[in-house]
Amino acid sequence: RPRVGTRAQGRSAILEKFGGAAKGPAPHLRRSGGAATVKTMLLEWCRARTRGYPNVDVQNFSGSWGSGLAFCALLHSFFPDAFDFAALEPNARRDNFALAFATAECVSAAPAPRSRRPPPAGAGDRCVPSRRERAGCAPLLEVEDMVRLPVPDAKCVYTYVQELYRCLVAKGLVKTKKR
Repeated sequence: RPRVGTRAQGRSAILEKFGGAAKGPAPHLRRSGGAATVKTMLLEWCRARTRGYPNVDVQNFSGSWGSGLAFCALLHSFFPDAFDFAALEPNARRDNFALAFATAECVSAAPAPRSRRPPPAGAGDRCVPSRRERAGCAPLLEVEDMVRLPVPDAKCVYTYVQELYRCLVAKGLVKTKKR
């Protein structure tokens, strides 16, 4: 009798409990690539949304986000009335992160249309969130964590951008391809 490992026994028990193995992937889910494909797509989306913003050059999920301006530019591309991007300073990291994170949590649901031009120096005040204005973006990052290191942790930035993307899709602000 062949010897069966613990992992195989556990898998067999699960299959038995839930009625056997599935017959292929769920019909509505198709694998079109792995995590690397999603990460690349998200990075390209960030590049496209922040193109034309001064002092913002998104090349990765770490150093490109170090000043906080990439977060601000990404949010400003959806909500140009939320704050005056032209007034931001690359060296004011703490202020930039605080503004971006507060905006992500409290932006209004009515975005301006996306323009290919650099952002205007429009007027805008800091967001004062009310319960009905909240975008629903979870506060996954803390300002103090971002300013502690000169280069932000890539996994933290990637996770935050994923959450922001998910919230914007849920609000209908990002169009996705229907399968």
